[in-house]
Amino acid sequence: MIIALLLLLALFALGIPIALALGIAPVWAIWDRGISLVILPQIIFESLDSFALMAIPFFVLAGKLMQAGGIATRLINLAVALLGWMRGGLASASVLTSMIFATMSGSSSATAAAIGTTLIPSMERNRYPYPFAAATVAASAELGAIIPPSVPMIVYAVVANVSIADLFLAGVIPGLLIGFSLIGYVTVISWWKNYGTVSQVAFTDWLRGVGTALRQATLSLVMPLIVLGGIYGGLFTPTEAAVVAVAYALVLGVFIYKEVRLRELPELFFSAALTSSIVLVIVAFASVFAYALSIYQLPQTVAAGIRSISDDPVVFLLVVNILLLVVGMFIETLAAIVIIAPILVPVAMSLGIDPIHFGAVIIVNLATGMVTPPVGVNLFIVSHIAGIKMEAMIRPLLGFLAVIIINLMVISYVPALTTFLIR
Repeated sequence: MIIALLLLLALFALGIPIALALGIAPVWAIWDRGISLVILPQIIFESLDSFALMAIPFFVLAGKLMQAGGIATRLINLAVALLGWMRGGLASASVLTSMIFATMSGSSSATAAAIGTTLIPSMERNRYPYPFAAATVAASAELGAIIPPSVPMIVYAVVANVSIADLFLAGVIPGLLIGFSLIGYVTVISWWKNYGTVSQVAFTDWLRGVGTALRQATLSLVMPLIVLGGIYGGLFTPTEAAVVAVAYALVLGVFIYKEVRLRELPELFFSAALTSSIVLVIVAFASVFAYALSIYQLPQTVAAGIRSISDDPVVFLLVVNILLLVVGMFIETLAAIVIIAPILVPVAMSLGIDPIHFGAVIIVNLATGMVTPPVGVNLFIVSHIAGIKMEAMIRPLLGFLAVIIINLMVISYVPALTTFLIR
């Protein structure tokens, strides 16, 4: 197994795609145990043979349709109308837009791409430093993985065998807590460093502008009500909700907003299929890696090692948070969930930690990894959109990470924040 782990690190260092590296590295470990490699396709098939995982490609497609169909633009206009007048208003609007878009897209990277193309240039025009604008979008887009519906939550629910609907509810309060904390942070920083501009707007004019933006965005805001309301109203499962989201986004973009032409649909479908295939290949190959770990009893060894440090749930959660923050810096979120959840969830449950609460803690940790170098997906997306080097975002990003980690500690040690809505 040591050879497999070293091979995995070597493949990462060579820049081999994460999914491919996770598929190649464990082959030696499995073969060395005398197990026929015929088992590999069986593991891959079983890992994807899940009705719940079918929600992933549909949520991805819904996100693509929302981005192309003008839904994201209308949400941005609404957030700017609400907050754009004050100091730090555009930065706050960026966070608020991420919070709203997260209720529809299920993806952190989709959120970053959807709002970054519009808000980063707009923030620069309004006297925000470009690196700060990019860092704001990258950090706030993390909420796409925390606020339901969330693709990482679907994967965790399948791996840990917990309710997707309950896990979605567990992400609501943490997502709002982190979102409003980030709004507070960007407001304070903007006042302190004199970022952005302040518009003297009469209350009646502000109210009129908000009303106009709200009317234009009303149909867009209905989507999360349909999706989440349908799930918790018992009308359909999360997978069926994803299909409903696609249908609704398609109708809005093509027939109502008329910003998507029929001839553009094949390209959108292909893009969604490509993204979905990457996600599912990561899940499949990560399952192979997890199997290799299991035959060497590494999960039991890690669990025993953690228990040897302390049987105190407080200490356990602290160790897990540190471990996951480091893991999130180097391993893609979905792969990390598939590999780590089977190891840590049984230990957490043996210490009396609710698996739903623990799932929310894992998701927040690994979502934070999406905005930390060296492999933070959001950083790559935003740096490409903004046309700046990723290194330029690191310094302004530190403050955002501090706020997120403080919230992570609160979420970890106050289980009611994740279980209140479920109970």
